[in-house]
Amino acid sequence: MTEMGAWSGRVLYAILALALLTAPLLPLNTVPRPFATPDILLAVTCAWAARRPDTLPVLLVATVFLLADLLFQRPPGLFTAIAVLLTEWLRRRSSLLRRGSFVGEWVAVGAGIAVAALANRLALGLLLTPQAPLGLTLIQVLVTVAAYPAVAGVAHLALGLRRPAEGEVDARGHRL
Repeated sequence: MTEMGAWSGRVLYAILALALLTAPLLPLNTVPRPFATPDILLAVTCAWAARRPDTLPVLLVATVFLLADLLFQRPPGLFTAIAVLLTEWLRRRSSLLRRGSFVGEWVAVGAGIAVAALANRLALGLLLTPQAPLGLTLIQVLVTVAAYPAVAGVAHLALGLRRPAEGEVDARGHRL
């Protein structure tokens, strides 16, 4: 991506994240759901970090997830820190993921999501904070990991979020 492409990627992620944050807050159905839905924001962020880490600054991830913590009435900063650690881990592995297949990327992202959910539950448990039942958390992890191929496919086809090719450089000549 060019320098303008990097900025447009950041703006696109911010707009998409705001849309994904506001959609669950709309009062379309006032009856609680008996099932867990996938965490699409986390899946999109993981796809972005694994595929184009150059367009996803850590401050943007922290801001988006802190806003999510505040809007969804979670302990402020806990899941933000976990999400930042997960995206930084994926950012460091992005060159390895680029050389591998999509299945390798899916496994890495799935493992990261599972560890993030486990870390969140452990921290909430240590602090004696009320949390959802374990079964509901496990179902959410499974459906988020299962939704990742669809999220990555939509990101690739609709948003042009693809893995950089080997040896691809940005506008300044830095390797991606």
